[in-house]
Amino acid sequence: MKEAAELKDPTDHYHAQPLEDNLFEWHFTVRGPPDSDFDGGIYHGRIVLPPEYPMKPPSIILLTPNGRFEVGKKICLSISGHHPETWQPSWSIRTALLAIIGFMPTKGEGAIGSLDYTPEERRALAKKSQDFCCEMCGTSMKTALLPLTSGSVSSQADKEAKELARQISFKAEVNSSRRSDAGPSNTSGLNHSAASREPQQDGAARAFPDPASATSETQSSSAVAGQERPPAVSSTTTSMSPRQRRAQQQSQRRVPTSADFNRAQQPRVNTNHTGSTVLIVLLTFALAALIFRRICLANEYVFEL
Repeated sequence: MKEAAELKDPTDHYHAQPLEDNLFEWHFTVRGPPDSDFDGGIYHGRIVLPPEYPMKPPSIILLTPNGRFEVGKKICLSISGHHPETWQPSWSIRTALLAIIGFMPTKGEGAIGSLDYTPEERRALAKKSQDFCCEMCGTSMKTALLPLTSGSVSSQADKEAKELARQISFKAEVNSSRRSDAGPSNTSGLNHSAASREPQQDGAARAFPDPASATSETQSSSAVAGQERPPAVSSTTTSMSPRQRRAQQQSQRRVPTSADFNRAQQPRVNTNHTGSTVLIVLLTFALAALIFRRICLANEYVFEL
């Protein structure tokens, strides 16, 4: 609302006001920059503000044929919604209007919504633009702006528009060059890290082809050698990658576990043999006692007879 109050009165170079039923859509009118192919033209368009404005840039759409920007399409400028990275919250709708005036004589260079008409076609469209009337807001180009004067205000607006366009375009070029410089370095860094990982993975695969097979082989060798502990880790472990050291530590943990298990089983086996021996002895004594009692009972029966 503050910007609407500031731009309420039209000037001889620009004018913009929001629609009566939508504060986020503005209609603007700008005069073509002097000493260019657009000299004498009056161009009309829309500015659509996002809900996050002024933190995010607006979208700019031209409605008058001009030979520089496509009609009815969101144009790509450093101050438009296509480039939020170059937008500054301190800018305003007046800044956008002056930037449009300053950008009109520049080259499109294939940007979105840009056109590269010949100078003759642009001059013809500039004359024809004075008869344009907006169907949405009812603004006529003949009465939209104040008559052009040669006062200091008009010349100051032209200078400000040119300077603003130069600064914004230069800033956009600097940002794009920084992005292009950062891109290959990041890509090379990723490629280098990927290449450095591959030799490490290959070395780990050669050193430890299969943890299960390595464990079985270690267990068999330890059983033959009388459950001897494996040799200490060589000094080359310090030069191994974290993945290789982790795999080697896991294999070393498995070997003592199996050896301890074998040691724990040996006392159990000996205990079982001792118990069975005692049981046999007891059974032998019991059998001998039964035989002896049987013999005694037989002798008593003979004596009684």
